[in-house]
Amino acid sequence: MKANVGSLDRIVRIIAGLAILGAGYYFKSWWGLIGFGPILTGTFRFCPAYLPFGLSTCSKPEEKK
Repeated sequence: MKANVGSLDRIVRIIAGLAILGAGYYFKSWWGLIGFGPILTGTFRFCPAYLPFGLSTCSKPEEKK
């Protein structure tokens, strides 16, 4: 698995995942477990939904000449 989630994207995903988990706990709903998706993709820096579209929010290292 090649990393395709950049730093800012990673932070946003983890915060959003925690917010979804918190909302699920507050409203006592099992739907809050969906928050684990963004947390896991942010933690592992890999999003399978980016693969079919060839997307990546990681910064690309500059090539040395």
